[in-house]
Order: sequence, then structure tokens, then C-alpha cells
Amino acid sequence: MEYTVKKLAQLSGVSSRTLRYYDEIGLLKPARINSSGYRLYGQHQVDILQQILFYRELELSLEDITEIIHQPNFNRNVALQQHYEQLMKKRARLDKILETIEKTIDSVSGGNPMKDNEKFEGLKEKMINENEQKYGVEIREKYGEAVVEESNAKLRGMTQEKYEAMEKLGVEIFELLKEAYETGDPQSEIAQQLAAKHKEWLEYSWPAYSKEAHIGLAEMYVADDRFTAYYDKAVQGGTKFLRDAIVIYCGGK
Repeated sequence: MEYTVKKLAQLSGVSSRTLRYYDEIGLLKPARINSSGYRLYGQHQVDILQQILFYRELELSLEDITEIIHQPNFNRNVALQQHYEQLMKKRARLDKILETIEKTIDSVSGGNPMKDNEKFEGLKEKMINENEQKYGVEIREKYGEAVVEESNAKLRGMTQEKYEAMEKLGVEIFELLKEAYETGDPQSEIAQQLAAKHKEWLEYSWPAYSKEAHIGLAEMYVADDRFTAYYDKAVQGGTKFLRDAIVIYCGGK
């Protein structure tokens, strides 16, 4: 069976404009163009569109999806299994957040009072979920599945006191970054204090610390626009300064 843009849009819930855009960028080309100039999509295109929507649910960029599905060794069955596993993890995280919210509502409404550690379970899951959505793919490629899962498990098992201390340290790092950047010298005492604090912050979640991994992460901060935007919101150019301070701290140069 073949579908026009309009019919495929109705079938999938994706707008006609989006389908045309997918064609323009080479993400999803129609099977053929008929004599009247209409795009026509076959079963293969329907299956690929489903795959695209699965990837979008995992919040991958269109550029990344295009690269993945057009690889010569792309295997739809393997991709579907990976989607299933990742979405199950996502559902588990959301279920934990919802459970915490429900307990909070019950407690505020005069029901069973929450223990302090219970109040932070949802927040930790939220942090893990946000990290997964933003950086999960890149971090797994760089450090491996096992390391990421160990890190997430460490966060989940964190006590209330450690969670609050980690959050406080994160704020302190931003303040130190502003002060250190003003010196213009990543070797300065305050810049090296900044790098040491960053190491301390990482150790709250990293299963094991190494100087090499710390430098690798700092280089990723500079290479990835999303990381750069995160640290540059403290001070423009702060990400590169932080990287330089960390490399010096770890003896990289």
C-alpha cells in the first residue's frame, strides 16, 4: 500500500509539513514521486518513520537519527530492541518520580508523613533523567554502559545529606568559576581550587575517579555545545577556562 504525504500524516500523527521537511533533509525520502508530483510512501518508509519517531521519543537530534538510520549496517530489529530497553528505563525513572510526587501530595494533605530521604528520591531520578536525555548517548559512547549505570546507581543510593552537599558544591563551583576567570590564569590558586572542587563534585556520582577521565570530560565540555552552554552561563568563555584549569590540575600540561 502507498500513502501520500497527507495520508501518511494522518496515519502517523506527524504533520505534512514535517514529512516534507524530513524529505528535504534526506531523513525520510518517499518511495517515488508520481506523474502528478505527489510524494508516495511505501511500507519501508512507514517502518522507517516509526523508527524515527522512536528515536525522537528518546530525544535524539534529527542529525543523529539521519546518521544512524542511513548506516549500511543499520539493523531495525536491533534498533527496536535497544529502543525497548531504553524506554523501559525511562518509564522506570518516570514511575519513581510520580511515586515521590504522590507521596508528597499525600503527606501535604495530612496523610502519611514522608521521611526526609523519600523526599529526594524523585529529585535524584529527575537529575538522572535529565542527564540521560541531554548527554546519555555521548557519555555511554565515551565511558561505556557499565560506568554510566554504576554512576546512576551511586546517585540513587545517595543519602539526603550527600545529595544536599553535592547540590551546594555545584553552586559553589559556579561562583568559583566566575572569580577564577577574572584572574585570566588557569594556573592561579583559585583556578586550581576550582578544579579540585570539580573533582570533589564528580566523586559524588562517579564510581571511580581518574585524572585521565577527568581531562576527557573537560575536553567534552568544550567540544559539545550543550556542555559549553551549561558552564558559559556562569561566564562567557568559562568552559574553556575550566577545561584548562582541570588539565593543569591533573598534570596534563
